[in-house]
Amino acid sequence: MLPIDISDLQKIGCVLIGRNEGQRLTYAITSIPETIRQRSVYVDSGSTDGSQDYARTQGLQLVELSPDMPFTAARARNAGAKKLLENNPELDFIQFFDGDCTLIPGWIETAISFLKNHPDTALVCGRRRERHPHQSIYNWLCDVEWNTPLGITQSCGGDFLIRAEVFEQVNGFSSDLIAGEEPDMCFRIRKLGHTIYRINHDMTYHDANITTFQQWFKRSIRAGYAYSEAVVRHRHEPNGYWRRNLIRLLFWGITLPTIVVATALSIHPVFSALLVIYPAHVIHIALRSKIKEHKWMYGLFMMISKFSETFGLLLYLRNRLLSHSARLIEYK
Repeated sequence: MLPIDISDLQKIGCVLIGRNEGQRLTYAITSIPETIRQRSVYVDSGSTDGSQDYARTQGLQLVELSPDMPFTAARARNAGAKKLLENNPELDFIQFFDGDCTLIPGWIETAISFLKNHPDTALVCGRRRERHPHQSIYNWLCDVEWNTPLGITQSCGGDFLIRAEVFEQVNGFSSDLIAGEEPDMCFRIRKLGHTIYRINHDMTYHDANITTFQQWFKRSIRAGYAYSEAVVRHRHEPNGYWRRNLIRLLFWGITLPTIVVATALSIHPVFSALLVIYPAHVIHIALRSKIKEHKWMYGLFMMISKFSETFGLLLYLRNRLLSHSARLIEYK
């Protein structure tokens, strides 16, 4: 294994994005190692809580996005990377993370070491952990979501370390995406023959702070919107992604209920008993899950998510048919 030294740490910069994160932004910025903070950019999307001034006082370079265009995480990250590389063209690596996250000590050194020893790997991510998983069932669901398989993977979340040259090679994120921008970029990275890898190391703590069903439901709507846009955008690609996700929500959220209602009304009300398939599927999800706690709650919410994701699909189709511009689906 090739060791890292101080010169490696001088070739990395951070891009941090946020919007009215309050105290969480304080934690995020202070989690950046001091040796890297001077090569870090904070991108703000219209905050009204003084986030911009705080970032300046901590020595970060600041980018304030204009409200003339819709705010998206993709647009913010692209703007941050552009500023970072313009001011520091010698950088080899960029660490991206969000204002509701904190970097875990040791992550950056471990990630750089991995990339040095795996030249075919363009991007590396680790374990994102929810900061307060037991505060609510919704935070716990997020923590389960973050725990993806180790090894070569298809995509990452919003926190990751990437080679700067690869980020520029694929022209960064698709700025018009309101969600799912990371899998989209990872898809384009993999098309170029690069590898994406998740290593067994804690990377960030994330503070979802989802305490109500309405917040969770909106977040799931956003997921359905992302599935739909990804499938349509890459419909001509033989290895397009999220197609199975879209097929599942089409079946559970539209096809099956339509069949049940149609047969119950046109043939006999007894066919409404077909709705028993839904609780049966909840049991199926719970029993096949590898989760040790809250199996039944997990199965229930995964079933409910098919309906909220269907709302996201319908919202995407409406926007596409009416040529409406996509707007962020905010749940906080």
